Amino acid sequence: MESEIKIGQQFEFAIHADKGFTQKAVVTRVLSNQEEGLGPEVDFYIADWIEARTLSEQPKALVFALGTDGHAYLNGEWVDIIVDLAA
Repeated sequence: MESEIKIGQQFEFAIHADKGFTQKAVVTRVLSNQEEGLGPEVDFYIADWIEARTLSEQPKALVFALGTDGHAYLNGEWVDIIVDLAA
């Protein structure tokens, strides 16, 4: 599974538990499990890692895990990532 999201790309994300609340962020790095320093057993669970920062007055660093189950996670919570691939 290869991520279609690229460095510099802006996206919105919403934590599933917080219905209706979205935040904007920009991708700073996209890393594989090996680049994150993890062993091959992690490949069963995580496909890619996305490092990003929020687009707010005080940017916050974030790390999203793209799971092999097709979901994205932030701090262990399921999130939706909304990307405009045409941009």
